[in-house]
Amino acid sequence: MCKQCNCQSEEGCSCGCGCECGGHDGYFERRYQTKAEKIAELESYLSELKTEVQAVEEHLADLRK
Repeated sequence: MCKQCNCQSEEGCSCGCGCECGGHDGYFERRYQTKAEKIAELESYLSELKTEVQAVEEHLADLRK
């Protein structure tokens, strides 16, 4: 998977980032996360979800006016 564009292509990237999905500049891409990294990722995701819920609630409130 390309970290730059998140594509899943095995045949090369079509978004124009030029990565060819084989890793950027020949660097090794990690496959596993530490427990602390996973917790941080999930906390960030939860924060994004809460923000999305707030935005939906505000949009609904505006529509109901």
